Amino acid sequence: MAASRWEMTLLFAALMVTWSSSFNLAPGNATDSGATAKAYFAGGCFWCMEEAFEKVDGVIEAVSGYMGGTVKNPSYEEVSSGRTGHAESVEVRYDPAKVTYTQLLEAFWRNVDPVTPNAQFCDHGTQYRAAIFYQGNEQRRLAEESKRAIEQSKRFAQPIVTEVVAASEFYPAEEYHQDFYKKNPIRYKYYKFSCGRAQRLESLWDKS
Repeated sequence: MAASRWEMTLLFAALMVTWSSSFNLAPGNATDSGATAKAYFAGGCFWCMEEAFEKVDGVIEAVSGYMGGTVKNPSYEEVSSGRTGHAESVEVRYDPAKVTYTQLLEAFWRNVDPVTPNAQFCDHGTQYRAAIFYQGNEQRRLAEESKRAIEQSKRFAQPIVTEVVAASEFYPAEEYHQDFYKKNPIRYKYYKFSCGRAQRLESLWDKS
């Protein structure tokens, strides 16, 4: 996240109240099957991708972090500089008995701008690129098929630039980034609106 994000959210810091941690937003859904699988995605601000995936039934939790770079254990400051090669990413932990990888791909596409390279909404730079980080041949096949389906739908005049690349090591982000949308709802909502994310998604995908 670029410094501008903090500048925007700091404008609303004084509005933080003690009940913010109990603000009623949809949490991740607990699993009762015992099985857990993982999937990795990048779609700009990881705060927003956490919220999007944790609303999906069968997702246990989404963890903010960094993937796709060359520096071990990068800090937020290093990643946000754009020099480490990482993208702000999420590790989605889910119950495969309740939600499939294909359904996660559908949720991913509806929450990204697939036609803008090295940027998502107001955040610009390679650290905000959209990407599907696949694990193994089956995830790769499904990810490539999902991208091809969107291309063949002719929904967009521009080419689909979202990357489909092999997953590398995932580094969880600092604790203050985790569940930011639940712990700091006022600042989060202000950032999301100011960034134009919801507005752009609606223009790209309608209200589907």
